[in-house]
Amino acid sequence: MKKSPSLREFLSKKMLILFLLGFSSGLPFLLVGGTLKLWLAREKVDVSTIGYFSWVGMAYSLKFIWAPLQDRFSFFGFGRRRSWMLLTQVLLAVGIFFLGTLQPTESLSLMAAVCVVIAFLSSTQDIAVDAYRREVCTDEELGIGATIGIYGFRVAMLIAGGVGIGFVGTEAWNVTWGQLYAIMAALMGVGLATTLWAPEPAVNPAQRPHSLFEAVVDPVREFVSRDGAIFVLLFIFLFKLGDALGAAMLSPFYVAMGYSNADIALIAKTVGLTASLVGLLLGGILMLRLGIYRSLLFFGILQTMAAAGFALITWTGPTRWALALTVVFEDVSQGMGNAAFVAFIASVCNRRYTATQYAALSSLAALGRNFFSGFTGEMVKQLGWAPFFITCGFIGIPGLILVVVLQKREASLAVPN
Repeated sequence: MKKSPSLREFLSKKMLILFLLGFSSGLPFLLVGGTLKLWLAREKVDVSTIGYFSWVGMAYSLKFIWAPLQDRFSFFGFGRRRSWMLLTQVLLAVGIFFLGTLQPTESLSLMAAVCVVIAFLSSTQDIAVDAYRREVCTDEELGIGATIGIYGFRVAMLIAGGVGIGFVGTEAWNVTWGQLYAIMAALMGVGLATTLWAPEPAVNPAQRPHSLFEAVVDPVREFVSRDGAIFVLLFIFLFKLGDALGAAMLSPFYVAMGYSNADIALIAKTVGLTASLVGLLLGGILMLRLGIYRSLLFFGILQTMAAAGFALITWTGPTRWALALTVVFEDVSQGMGNAAFVAFIASVCNRRYTATQYAALSSLAALGRNFFSGFTGEMVKQLGWAPFFITCGFIGIPGLILVVVLQKREASLAVPN
């Protein structure tokens, strides 16, 4: 029987490093996502154009293309994982600062181009951070390591979303969007300091790819040779799709419903972040009792219901209680689903090809979100807000069916030693 991680392991240096690296991964995410879209909405940019800005995140879906470089090469003498984290963190700080110097009404195309570069750097950092987490965690620590990393990611989203947005344009602070992005650029120093402090994972030299060809081909060959690999790929693509499509339009939705920046910052971002952290904790606890597949099914059902739940606000109008109820339910469900989903992806990765396989699978998960999210603005125009969110709920059903299929094939999906 496998030993569960103790409280001492939960509070260890290793877990603190994973939390801070998760923070570094999460900080750029909203700055080219929800926070940026809110900025564009406040500047009266067309909702279809805001929807198309989701495509700047396609780098998160394509990162598997350059992930083998991280399994094969290192530089600066910092090792395979830390060298890539250092490089991307420095460049991200520069890119985020520069984005804040632009104005949507004057440089929308240039803003889009800079966002693409930031997303590319951010996804490259994610490859290294995900591989680092998989390599420093034992199999028994995978669940807790994933949860801690997501905690860090979510705290960064709180800073880049809830706290930051709450300061913009308020009477007390009157922070500009440019100043917000400058502050976020400085906070990338947290990740940089953590990377310098963190030890490089120990790797058996015999298990490292000896050529770029081997780093590219062997991870794919090993994965597709497994029985049931196609069901794993379909599940990863579909499980979070409906939830992600709905989330892509939440910032302009809040503006359209008449909520103020203060309401969005307090309820949708701050309270939502707290709810997601509760969901992560509940998800981690319930996974120990339910197992990963039953957890995916149960959490997935809640996640699908939550995606449709935002239709409630279109019927109640911009009341705070409706926003709070919907956001708490959605973020608790999403937190639980994320904990199980990340643990599942890590569990099907072979340690010999950590960066490439994890990047490929997480890229697949992001593919639907980033590609189809580009059309969400048009969906809203054609359907209206309430039918749009209800449709997003139905899109989550095929992923639930695949959970049942995978559970029946659990034995054949075991990762080779």
